[in-house]
Amino acid sequence: MKRILMMVFRNFFMVPYMWCKLCYYASHVDKYTEAQHYKMLSKIVERANKGGNVKMRVTGQENIPKEDGFMFYPNHQGYYDVLAIVAACPKPFSVVAKKEVGKIPFLKQVFACMKAYLMDRDDVRQSMQVIMNVTKDVKNGHNFCIFAEGTRSKKGNTVGEFKAGSFKAATKAMCPIVPVALVDSFKPFDTSSVSDVTVQVHFLEPLQYEEYKNMKTGEIAKLVEERIQEKIFQEIR
Repeated sequence: MKRILMMVFRNFFMVPYMWCKLCYYASHVDKYTEAQHYKMLSKIVERANKGGNVKMRVTGQENIPKEDGFMFYPNHQGYYDVLAIVAACPKPFSVVAKKEVGKIPFLKQVFACMKAYLMDRDDVRQSMQVIMNVTKDVKNGHNFCIFAEGTRSKKGNTVGEFKAGSFKAATKAMCPIVPVALVDSFKPFDTSSVSDVTVQVHFLEPLQYEEYKNMKTGEIAKLVEERIQEKIFQEIR
């Protein structure tokens, strides 16, 4: 919360304009293209990072598929995670998140602009419908991000167990799976510190459908989880 206040204070004269623009875009989603929404969000995140003493270290952008219709699978550290990937990724993408996150001001508007799907994990039918919708969208050339741990790890740079069910949409869409290793992404919003922080985003080599088509979703989940944790350990040693 302290860092969010600092972001607002240091962008004091821009905040009313940026907030009104974000809310307008969120309320008129179909009026703007996906690229226009993403450009606007990227600028807001850039200003917020400058005001909040958040620096970015990004590697592996060459691993982001050139053709749209892929899925990011990052580890989940905190509320800043989606913004970190927006700051690091030049290509628009949407998100699948738990419904509770959609009630948080600012993130609610961001997710609306991204046309995110909010999943009710207690409603099996609704969850299955989300998977079907994501599968369809990915096949139609949209990119998505799913946090396979299902919730924030709350263990800093230690990755939690990746859930097999999170990979159903990717396998059904037969799309590239891009593991994303987030390092120190919990520090901006999930700690009380306002000191300078560098958040790392590492896009790892994607798994192509031909590589995983004969694997079970549990095996895919374990493989992606291990690759991400290995990269994180390399960076924090």
